[in-house]
Amino acid sequence: MLILLTAFYVFFPALILYFCYKYKVIDKIGAVVLSYFFGLILGNSGILPEGTDKIQDIIATITVPLALPLLLFSLDLKNAVNLAGKTLLSMLLSVVSLFVIVYVGWVIWGEHLPEHWKTAGMLIGVYTGGTPNLAAIKTALDISSETYILTHTYDTLISIVFLAFFITIGQKAYGLILPHFKKQQNIDIENTGINNMEDINSYRGIFKKNTILPILAAIGISFLILAVGAGLSELVPEQYSMMTAILAITTLGLAVSLIKKVNNIKKTFQVGMYFILIFCLDVASMAKFENIDMSSLYLLYYVAFAIGGTMILHIFFSFLFKIDRDTTIITCTALVCSPPFVPIVASALKNKQVVLPGLTVGIIGYAIGNYLGVTLALLLQP
Repeated sequence: MLILLTAFYVFFPALILYFCYKYKVIDKIGAVVLSYFFGLILGNSGILPEGTDKIQDIIATITVPLALPLLLFSLDLKNAVNLAGKTLLSMLLSVVSLFVIVYVGWVIWGEHLPEHWKTAGMLIGVYTGGTPNLAAIKTALDISSETYILTHTYDTLISIVFLAFFITIGQKAYGLILPHFKKQQNIDIENTGINNMEDINSYRGIFKKNTILPILAAIGISFLILAVGAGLSELVPEQYSMMTAILAITTLGLAVSLIKKVNNIKKTFQVGMYFILIFCLDVASMAKFENIDMSSLYLLYYVAFAIGGTMILHIFFSFLFKIDRDTTIITCTALVCSPPFVPIVASALKNKQVVLPGLTVGIIGYAIGNYLGVTLALLLQP
């Protein structure tokens, strides 16, 4: 039975991805949300056999550290810094806004929050990178499944509201305060790498021989990095071991991404995200509804305040530094809603020129999110 359960965790995300590919309505819901949904149903159904917790712990412990290097291998950090231009300043202002707002929210609601200092760290991670960073910080700080699931659930619900705002009236609203975007002439959009970067959710062709063999090599490298990270974690006190492992794996993943042969391997990001989907399905099945109490409402307030407050403070900073409305919106989209939504919002803005800078900001966010989240959590630790 446990073997079948393990197989379910490993292969069910592939079925979710298939239906996302087949039906646009399901794709709009998203593979991450669906993985959480089915995991919650499974975990609270009462059908899981005895000993399931051991399998769940093993999967949760392995998947995120294995996914992180794969997610980072395809990042071209050197090019990212050169391409983003003024968007990097907008990103810096957004991150500063996030730190200020998350800290203020922690002061207001901290005593009512479950695992309050850890939650603050998760919010920093998810709003500089995304789900992979949220999962990594959950693992690094040993956060309970209930707190993690609630945080991500509230984040998803509130982010949808703000995404709808960006797509509909965001440009007009921001334009009341910020200068309009000045489009550059003579830019060949087709040759800027945008089409390749927009394809980060596509798994098509992944099993072709010239694709799968390099991917297997990349997975092997990721296992080596995981082993090194695990070894380094043994050199520190037990309470800091997982944190050390995650940060070491992140650093090694970034270092290996500088090797061209590894950086050029196709579909490593998608494979990394597949491991994240396994993690989402697994950790959701560990959460129990009966463990959720009224403190979760304070967590809802905190998440809403983090997103809304960061946006407002970011607008204020953008006004001071004369950053245009489209750049401000696309930066916020990349950091708060995650990079895959950048092309969608750029299309609503009718401005393809912000796609690549926006995706670049999101890429940098993936790289630094773990460091920033863990740093704030440690600063707030009682």
